[in-house]
Amino acid sequence: MAAETAVPASQAPKKAKIPIGLIAGILVMIGVLMMPLPADLPVAGHRMLAILAFAVVVWITEAVSYEASAIMITTLMAFLLGTAPTIKDPNVLYGTSAAISMALTGFANSALALVTGALFIAAAMTFTGLDRRIALVTLSKVGTSTRRILIGCIAVTIVLSLVVPSATARSAAVVPIMMGVIAAFGVDKRSNIAAGIMIIVAQATSIWNVGIQTAAAQNLLTVGFMEKMLGERVAWSDWLIAGAPWSLIMSAVLIVIVLKLLPPESNSIAGGKEAVEKSLLDLGPMTGAQKRLMAVSIMLLLFWSTEGKLHKFDTTSTTYFGLVLLMLPRFGVMTWKDVQSRIPWGTVIVFGVGISLGTALLTTQAGQWLGNQVVQHTGLDHLGPLAIFAILAAFLIVIHLGFASATALTSAMLPILISVLATLPGEFSRLGMTMLLGFVVSYGFILPINAPQNMVCLGTETFNAKQFAKVGIIVTIVGYLLMLLMGMTYWRWLGWL
Repeated sequence: MAAETAVPASQAPKKAKIPIGLIAGILVMIGVLMMPLPADLPVAGHRMLAILAFAVVVWITEAVSYEASAIMITTLMAFLLGTAPTIKDPNVLYGTSAAISMALTGFANSALALVTGALFIAAAMTFTGLDRRIALVTLSKVGTSTRRILIGCIAVTIVLSLVVPSATARSAAVVPIMMGVIAAFGVDKRSNIAAGIMIIVAQATSIWNVGIQTAAAQNLLTVGFMEKMLGERVAWSDWLIAGAPWSLIMSAVLIVIVLKLLPPESNSIAGGKEAVEKSLLDLGPMTGAQKRLMAVSIMLLLFWSTEGKLHKFDTTSTTYFGLVLLMLPRFGVMTWKDVQSRIPWGTVIVFGVGISLGTALLTTQAGQWLGNQVVQHTGLDHLGPLAIFAILAAFLIVIHLGFASATALTSAMLPILISVLATLPGEFSRLGMTMLLGFVVSYGFILPINAPQNMVCLGTETFNAKQFAKVGIIVTIVGYLLMLLMGMTYWRWLGWL
């Protein structure tokens, strides 16, 4: 019998180490569990705060994937809540069956259904190539000067934000096109022109996540928390009226900042428009599928924008009606097999668990207790609505630096902030304040890691993290000050603050 060949130690497979962030999350959770139980906090609420602490540490450190963390959180809720006494009767335990049901309540939320529907529409755009055609047509309408190209980037972002309800999908569609334009210009990939274009693609995507409710998953999660915790939500058109003016102003500010900090090597570039038109020509005429998808997209925009004005159909229901049309035999543009591989199912899982986490914090009275503690120890109850918004918005901006996902940030923090708002005295719109804080969740301007679209653009190697941060810090400061100004005027006139 032949002797076995020894494997050199250097070639032996290395054992995977347990991530430090996961260990830290477990230790933090145990630390919270070992703290003395406050008299006004139920045992279940105490355990939910421990689970929240674990989630925040794991999300900030990215110790495991968001999908894996979602499964861990669900399991922790099943066992820690399952062995805790109920709120109604302390002599009765929840039981793991009731606890796991609580951990999965988010999957029965209409906001999750809307996110899933939005991801299908984004997949249909990619599958048919309509997103690429829209971007190229928009770019073909601008000139070849550097400033016009930058304006064209903004215009593409705005148009796609209306019809492609996924920030990552939009950036993934636009980046290859803009890289083609950069190559056609004949400029160096590390030039200020190339850096400016790509930074604008990333930053403008985040800016328009604020202006359009269906542009980003975190907005839809915010709407879900509104329905669950406040019993009402902001309509698509009302969100647009409130947020779009800020996004328009910040789009102009972004162009000015980029031109100032990254002055282009040339003010006029030959061949750019011709390159875009050639790419359009290569696409050929619009296909039947693209025409039908465009028609359905326009129909959905009309339904979304007139909700509560011309009809009472909610955004989720109309979106699913559009999906039915898109998947109908003969008329439709896709089948399940066509798009299932294009759907980021992990996003759906994280979203559902995020809603469950927020709902459980409320159900176990952990959110209300934490809200009371924040109010008692910060003096927020002695401040006016604008000052409250200023402090909570600044808090979200700073803490976002530690999060790589606005959805995770929303899941962790928004239920707590809504509980804080519910605890505060005074007459102001809790719904409006929640929407405005939802705007601030999209402030992923400073670090490339703070948003998926930033990382997509960083992958082009046209700019570095330092250049991105230089632009992003100014965008953040100006955007924050502009929100305070609008809070004193426009949003107050609308009755949101």
